[in-house]
Amino acid sequence: MLADGSVVTWGRRESGGDSSAVQDQLRSVQQLQATTEAFAAILSDGSVVTWGCAPSGGDSSAVQDQLRAVRQIKAAQHAFAAILEDGSVVTWGDPDVGGDSSAVQEQLRTVQQIQATSLAFVAILEDGSVVAWGDSDAGGDSSAVQDQLKCVQQVQATGYAFAAILVDGSVVTWGDCECGGDSSAVRDQLRTVRQVLASHRAFAAILPDGSAVGWGDPDLGGDVSEVQDQLRNVQQIQGAMYAFAAVLAEGLVVTWGSPSAGGDSSAVQDLLRIL
Repeated sequence: MLADGSVVTWGRRESGGDSSAVQDQLRSVQQLQATTEAFAAILSDGSVVTWGCAPSGGDSSAVQDQLRAVRQIKAAQHAFAAILEDGSVVTWGDPDVGGDSSAVQEQLRTVQQIQATSLAFVAILEDGSVVAWGDSDAGGDSSAVQDQLKCVQQVQATGYAFAAILVDGSVVTWGDCECGGDSSAVRDQLRTVRQVLASHRAFAAILPDGSAVGWGDPDLGGDVSEVQDQLRNVQQIQGAMYAFAAVLAEGLVVTWGSPSAGGDSSAVQDLLRIL
């Protein structure tokens, strides 16, 4: 996106690298979002222009007349969800993984924010409740925990599970159990979390005392047991695809998860003391 609001694209043509078919429409672009194979641009007048692979959201013609006064767009792997100024939601893309929200459309009112896993969406409403749709195994079905999803402030997502942080600091999870949807093993610790972060297959939470806890795929960031005694005075955590890195108050860095994906920082640990 250039300073004048125009857009330049390159890369795999059929996945969005070629925007020539819509180039004359790409003026005064305010925001860009991408699925794995398509792009969506919000223009200054609140309309939307899409291009790339049609089944992955590149073709929005079926909902184009609804895409007016768009406030924000969120992308899953093969679908888009747009929040309009009136708080309603319009979706398009692969219908099986979030592109079709017709089953919950009447509930999608006063939407404040939307979060996405790879294959599902969740919307936080003005009253703090949530509405989920998309692939049920990847977080699109929140019925098992719906009665707990009250006063939700924020939602984080791995590739296949959601974690909702409530006003009281407690956490509710759902979706693929192996990717963070099941937090029962650490539920007692998730009472007043400061923050929840996500990798692709695991979650990590910073607790009020500065310690941290993880859950999800144990080999890809969900198990912090090997570094638990080092996770003191944690200031922030960042998640990579399959690993986490925590910055401590004294500037040290602690990592865990897949060694080949950033979980092993031993080769540069001395250099990380200057952070």
